[in-house]
Amino acid sequence: METRPLGTTGTDVTEVGLGTWEIGGEWGDVAETRAREAVRTALDAGITFLDTADVYGDGRSERLIREVLTERDEAPFIATKAGRRLDPHTAERYTEANLRGFVDDSRERLGVETLDLLQLHCPPTDAYYRPETFNALETLKQEDRIASYGVSVERVEEALKAIEYPGVETVQLIFNPFRQRPRETFFREAAARNVGVIVRVPLASGLLTGALSADTEFPENDHRNFNRDGAAFDVGETFAGVPYEDGLDAVEAIEPLVPAGQSMAQFTLRWILDHDAVSTVIPGSSTPEHIRDNVASADLPRLSAERHAAVREVYDETVREHVHHRW
Repeated sequence: METRPLGTTGTDVTEVGLGTWEIGGEWGDVAETRAREAVRTALDAGITFLDTADVYGDGRSERLIREVLTERDEAPFIATKAGRRLDPHTAERYTEANLRGFVDDSRERLGVETLDLLQLHCPPTDAYYRPETFNALETLKQEDRIASYGVSVERVEEALKAIEYPGVETVQLIFNPFRQRPRETFFREAAARNVGVIVRVPLASGLLTGALSADTEFPENDHRNFNRDGAAFDVGETFAGVPYEDGLDAVEAIEPLVPAGQSMAQFTLRWILDHDAVSTVIPGSSTPEHIRDNVASADLPRLSAERHAAVREVYDETVREHVHHRW
């Protein structure tokens, strides 16, 4: 699998990484043995980028990553996040003291002296207009608690504001055939500033695998059940913000575009990677076969201009009205 530079971090990472929200929680019950095997499978497949957060399973995801790495010789690049433990979750609480506490907790759970990358975890929009928050991150970097810092955002406007701070080296955001707005302005600006772009929710919570249907049932503790209306957190994180039934219609329209021999998931990941501004894409899975199939997408040939245009047409006709103005 090829690698791409992750902004100015000085590290090249694999085009496909592993998102570990699923092995932490809020995707139904995932046994710890299965979660560890998912991380092992990713490393065996050559993945060098793992994305986690301190709130995934209340630290479980970070802890499980550490447990697997103690068995092995690999040293993948680990990106974690902080901020969502704040209660109330307000911009004013993104202080140096609070961030230092979160960072030290993650360092302990991951078993490292210095975090490779700390990302603010979808803070309120006002946080991006508080230079003192980014000054705090710079201080933590100078203290060698973190090697690099970035942001994980909900909205394109937040990403554009964040990269005005020169210390921000990466931006994580949602981008897939159902969420195409980042390509209009943000990708150009990120490339001009050499900012690394990490793409999350690439498969729209499973919709873009083609494996879901109107009859699919989700467990009570799966966000695809309890967050369809944004009751727990931003609805854009669930099915990329697309109403479930409309998403199924869009998938049906995209399916004929998938080349023979490829899965819908592989087609989607290849579509994302065809955008050169993307540094890495981080599908999450606890199924070894799915992880290996996701990795294989990086070795597929680029899609034709005709297929890209057809995906854009599906977006414009089926999805745009639900998401384009929101994120």
